[in-house]
Amino acid sequence: MSRSRVLRLLPAGQVGSGRGQREKRGREEAAKGAELPALEAAYLSILQGLGENPARQGLLLTPTRAARAMQFLTKGYQESTEDILNDAIFDEDHNEMVIVKDIDMFSLCEHHLVPFFGKVHIGYLPTKKVVGLSKLIGIYVKKVLVLVQERLTRQIALAITEALKPAGVAVIIEASHMCMVMRGVQKMNSKTVTSTMLGVLREDPKTREEFLTLIKN
Repeated sequence: MSRSRVLRLLPAGQVGSGRGQREKRGREEAAKGAELPALEAAYLSILQGLGENPARQGLLLTPTRAARAMQFLTKGYQESTEDILNDAIFDEDHNEMVIVKDIDMFSLCEHHLVPFFGKVHIGYLPTKKVVGLSKLIGIYVKKVLVLVQERLTRQIALAITEALKPAGVAVIIEASHMCMVMRGVQKMNSKTVTSTMLGVLREDPKTREEFLTLIKN
């Protein structure tokens, strides 16, 4: 059978959406290209400040590699909650708690620019709307942003609240901070736990206790 071109007809809204996505990707690529030389120069300066020789073989391309790695790790700055959800919110007659727990996360501490990583537990009480579970994980959790754990916890809760308008939201993060493990107090097994409770999960002790019990089991 000969190969032929297949044209797929899309509604006007979808066509516009596809064009908008392409334009957005083009802007992101242009921004990355503009940022790269500044990041390379910054990493070169760090190596020189450490007393290293950036001209030696092992470090010759390190500023470029490090700059590209940082761009990849922090690509979440170019993503909005709407981009992540991507129309994955559905009408559903469900009003019992939805929990996704033990979600792997990692980010960069804004104080020392070193990683912190751990687990996120998310719960919400829907009011006729639910979201695809993979999309729920994608809201901030898979972004690497430069911030503190306390703010990340609240941003996840607020993003879910804004997107779904649920009766309540709970977010707990348990994380190890490399700024505490590799420097400072150097406590290898220490963890930082932060939580944000909104709506009925903040106001009703029984509902909050249900969430806390379910994430432990």
